[in-house]
Amino acid sequence: MRLHIVAVGRLRSGPEQALITDYLRRSERTGRPLGVSSVTVTEIDERKGGSKAGEAALLEKALPKGASVIVLDERGRALSSPAFANHIAAIRDAGTPDMAFVIGGADGLDPEFVRRADMALSFGKMVWPHMLVRVMLSEQVYRAVSILAGTPYHRV
Repeated sequence: MRLHIVAVGRLRSGPEQALITDYLRRSERTGRPLGVSSVTVTEIDERKGGSKAGEAALLEKALPKGASVIVLDERGRALSSPAFANHIAAIRDAGTPDMAFVIGGADGLDPEFVRRADMALSFGKMVWPHMLVRVMLSEQVYRAVSILAGTPYHRV
């Protein structure tokens, strides 16, 4: 299964980008034997959308056909790291070739886009800057594949 992070906005080089690159590289290395073949990031230029609905149309085009779509939204479900890992494994085991995590821009995601998603995931009740959410998601993806691989990265 291929994992995709599809996000509104461009991330400049810096500490956030370095963390994301490191976590995704680790995710691919650890996940490959588990059937997680790649983790990619696709960025949508927020200036081209013009509105939440415009951004949603661009996001829709960037999603792989048939992907399980998980949006990051503060009103979504909060999962423990093991539950998140189990969710990824369940989608993989169902034979779904792609899973896409969608991160909106500064104004969030279009409500209709959120309704159409397979799941809304929350990193808590607080609102996080969308650039930090990318780092947090990248780390949680790595943690999930580490849990599935049985490595000691995730400590209880």
